[in-house]
Amino acid sequence: MEKTTSFVQKINAAYTTITPSIYLGAGILDGEIIASAEVNLSLKMMNRHGLIAGATGTGKTRTLQLIAEQLSDAGVPVFMLDVKGDLSGMNQPGSSNTKIEERALAIAKVFSPSGFPVELYSLSGKLGSQMRATVMEFGPVLLSKILGLNDTQASVMSVIFKYADDQKLALVDLNDLKKVLAYLSGESGAAEIKETYGSISTSTSGTILRKIVAIEQQGLSQLFGEKSFDIQDLFNRVDGKGMVSLLNISDVQNQPVLYSTFLLSLLAEIFYSMPEAGDLDKPKLVFFFDEAHLLFKDSSKAFLEQIETVVRLIRSKGIGVFFCTQSPMDVPETVLAQLGNRVQHALRAFTPNDVEALRKTVNTYPKSEFYEIDRVLTSLGTGQALITVLNEKGIPTEVVATHLIPPRSVMGPMPLADCDSLLQLSGLYKKYKDSVDPESAYDILTKRINEKMEVDEQLKNQQTEQKIQKDVEKLQRTEKSMMEKVMNSPITRQIGTAIVRGLFGMLSGKRPR
Repeated sequence: MEKTTSFVQKINAAYTTITPSIYLGAGILDGEIIASAEVNLSLKMMNRHGLIAGATGTGKTRTLQLIAEQLSDAGVPVFMLDVKGDLSGMNQPGSSNTKIEERALAIAKVFSPSGFPVELYSLSGKLGSQMRATVMEFGPVLLSKILGLNDTQASVMSVIFKYADDQKLALVDLNDLKKVLAYLSGESGAAEIKETYGSISTSTSGTILRKIVAIEQQGLSQLFGEKSFDIQDLFNRVDGKGMVSLLNISDVQNQPVLYSTFLLSLLAEIFYSMPEAGDLDKPKLVFFFDEAHLLFKDSSKAFLEQIETVVRLIRSKGIGVFFCTQSPMDVPETVLAQLGNRVQHALRAFTPNDVEALRKTVNTYPKSEFYEIDRVLTSLGTGQALITVLNEKGIPTEVVATHLIPPRSVMGPMPLADCDSLLQLSGLYKKYKDSVDPESAYDILTKRINEKMEVDEQLKNQQTEQKIQKDVEKLQRTEKSMMEKVMNSPITRQIGTAIVRGLFGMLSGKRPR
């Protein structure tokens, strides 16, 4: 009893003083749920970012959902990656059942179903409003990541972007990129950039071109172009509730590098375009990065540095970022150090690698007088998590095993018919449905090449005409010279004299003898 009283006092001192906040659930001590030990997450500290981790099937996605619901209630817009398409049900109130009622009863809370405003997005344009970005907005680092380029090929991509920027060539879609690549690796372009940018080998340009074509063959070329997605559309509210923007990638799950890199480009654009905000009572937007391990896998140093920079500095813009993955070890240490709020679901230790990951994870948590961290992490049930967050002074709270509350909206996909109806009513769906084709690098370079060809053709014709004229003049001079030689030769003179004599003889009526 004394231990329980001490536990409740410490947990409440750490977590219930956090206001305004998101209620996560009740503390667990020695396997018993202590409803009076309330666990909250400070809205003010959500721009200090966070991590939601745990093995498959332990409830990570539902934790994302319950946090997103309460953010929406607080008027904070949310952006989430919907990996399997099963978050769209947030638009509709959930229904109670025995399991949910028992869960709510265990933490002394009443289950109150509720729906939330949802906007559906898609990279293919098939499952929601089309999200696009121009090639230029992606930049050489992120585009190299998508195409799987090595260091040499990535450096060539940087040259392409630098040249396009210097020459005011807008890189809008993949056709623009291919056109500039072909031009710079051709004879005219190679001569133009040799001194300033260096040379591009045909083998390197050929490899890059094949990788671009592979993206096109996968039906994802529509991701690049105009209208480019306006990040301000992520900050909408409906009736005071923050909009929950869901990017459904269930139809492109086999392209993890593509969608994870697109999300980073979106986050980078938010970072570079949003003004400084300072410390706010609640964030302007919270960005949930599900399947985060795919973002960091096989990443170049430049790519990782870009992630670290964005995560470290974007909090000053009032933006919170939560990474969701299976193990904290999936996230580089430089990024993990920036994640102040931690929700760790159960970890499994079936292999030596799992044991090592568990050991490293335990070392990232502060010591606790109530828990053996390694034992707790392997014994947590579904919907339970080990939590430590930042209080309003930025100090990590006591580690607490928590029985999480259930989401209030539907925990599953919205019916297809309802999704179609939602899209047809969406102004953003209409806004981004049709692509536009502005004048860009492809058009400018094509025009420039055609003009050069015309000039070259005119010059060639002039040179041909001049050559013909010279040949005619030479021939005329040759003929004149030969005639003069013939006329001035002794034989010609003798013949001429004979003819004249003969002619005059005939005229005088004399017959030659």
